[in-house]
Amino acid sequence: MRTVDTDVLVVGAGPAGLTASALLARQRVDAITISRHPGTAHSPRAHITNQRTAEVFRDLGLEPRLRAVATPNHLMGNNVWATSLAGEEIARLKSWGTGVDRAADYAAASPCAMCNAPQHLLEPVLLEGAAENGADVRFSTELIDIAQTEDAVVARVRERTAGAEYTIRARYAIGADGGRSLVADRAGFALDGEMGLGAALNMWLEVDLSRYTAHRPGVLYWTAQPGNNYWVGSGTWICVRPWTEWVLLCMYDPTEGEPDLSEPAVVERARASIGDPDVDVRVKDVSKWQINRVVATEYRRGRIFLAGDAAHRHPPANGLGTNTSIQDSFNLAWKLGMVLRGRAGEGLLDTYDAERRPVGRAVVDRAMRSVRDMRPIPDALGFYPGQTSEDGWAALHELFSDAEGAADRRRALDEAIALQNYQFNAHGVELGQQYSSDAVVDDGTPLPEPLRDPELYHQPTTHPGAPLPHAWIQRGAQQISTLDLAGGDRFALIVGSGGGPWVAAASAIARETGIDLPVRTVDYRGEYHDVLGRWRRLREVGDDGALLVRPDRHIAWRSFDMPESPRDALRAALLQVLSRGEAPTERAGRADAYPNQLVSTGTVPDRSPTEHPGAKR
Repeated sequence: MRTVDTDVLVVGAGPAGLTASALLARQRVDAITISRHPGTAHSPRAHITNQRTAEVFRDLGLEPRLRAVATPNHLMGNNVWATSLAGEEIARLKSWGTGVDRAADYAAASPCAMCNAPQHLLEPVLLEGAAENGADVRFSTELIDIAQTEDAVVARVRERTAGAEYTIRARYAIGADGGRSLVADRAGFALDGEMGLGAALNMWLEVDLSRYTAHRPGVLYWTAQPGNNYWVGSGTWICVRPWTEWVLLCMYDPTEGEPDLSEPAVVERARASIGDPDVDVRVKDVSKWQINRVVATEYRRGRIFLAGDAAHRHPPANGLGTNTSIQDSFNLAWKLGMVLRGRAGEGLLDTYDAERRPVGRAVVDRAMRSVRDMRPIPDALGFYPGQTSEDGWAALHELFSDAEGAADRRRALDEAIALQNYQFNAHGVELGQQYSSDAVVDDGTPLPEPLRDPELYHQPTTHPGAPLPHAWIQRGAQQISTLDLAGGDRFALIVGSGGGPWVAAASAIARETGIDLPVRTVDYRGEYHDVLGRWRRLREVGDDGALLVRPDRHIAWRSFDMPESPRDALRAALLQVLSRGEAPTERAGRADAYPNQLVSTGTVPDRSPTEHPGAKR
């Protein structure tokens, strides 16, 4: 059996795997990405793309292509609850930062806007970027087995079209192979949580709903029909393309039998939810999935890492699935590149688990809370299990009447809808990810006290571990974001008008360490002109201070002012972040704790009825 050698094996070519592939290829890391599927996603699956993820596309130079395939933010805004699309509207919530009370928050936080990019449209954009960087992506190539020794990961793979098997030997591997991860299973990753908490259908349909949606544009329409009190009511219409392509998501109870997935039954279900018995419906695909609440207890075992659904699985609430997956790879890829190029010590790779696993746990917990937070809506409507349609309609009509108690029920409904802001306007959850690890130099100061609810509102800060704040600055005739001063696989040092000594220090350290360390001077009249003064209000350091920004645009270290020796201070910070002393270490990592063939340690099996992971949004 032939053997192919590489530095990194990426298993899985979904959002996490393709992002890792594109980023590693850009760094000229020798990597192979394999996928058992013949190509990218064949159905919409996940769709919400938040600002932090759009910033990753910006870093890869792919943001314009993302925008070209996505529904823009201004068409995402209305979350609508109605008895049917043609029927009585019950409530509406402005979402994803489109409301007049939230739009400024979103605009101030990032140069990128949220958008709606279904997975079958998003993945080809990532694949194009990976291919243009020279990535080796092999579809129809199935992982058969994977193990690791002290100095390598060894995988046996099969070409599914020809049937030929061969071995890939890599220095590291990333398991980005989804919710039934073979990598996680074979490598002995333990998963904490529960599986099968709910069952659902995704019905991908072509149906022109312009007359029911164009006047109240949005990407989520919840039909709450009397006599049905499921989490998503009678079905949720998810926009794929305005306003003619949709996914209808419906929950069901497997104990009552499996749903009829025949085309006539799907069309009938869709028409009932639309409220129009004559509308033309074309069924493109139907799949089943289940709600899980699971996170890996570790994201690294020896030379193997988990990313995306392999590491965390949760309901589609908050639209965090694909976003968290892509951001996993954005955190990991630069670290692998630094270690493989001899620029960093092996300990840098441990910080992936330290930084991303708490994020995965928080995302899973937030999504589950959002599911529970939907419960007050049917309660306020007067819907309950086993209720007849007639009783449901009576409860609904009473809600909007002058009957005794109706006003209290309407207040309860208002509160229930407002609670959904924690799902659909949770800006702090989407953007406020703070890292704490050895790749962050703590400066001894506490994080700023939140001025507003930290889940609903993002509060920018330059505290070490926080993402670099966005501010518009001027370079000649061009307006750019402070985010554009960093990223691109490089560290950056951002200084102010008194930062001259930092320039000399960074130049000396770059020569000494081999680390590219450009200095960006943002001041009143410099190359980067803080013409609006917003950066001065956000930077939290003085004119002679400095911010060391990592390749993933998180703050690694800051100096409030000019130290006695800027060179020594900057050098110490950079070497700590990179887990190295005078020179990179050659430690083999933690594989010695898991020698040779790894043994399972209680992995939770995923008994999802199909491979389609439709639970991510």
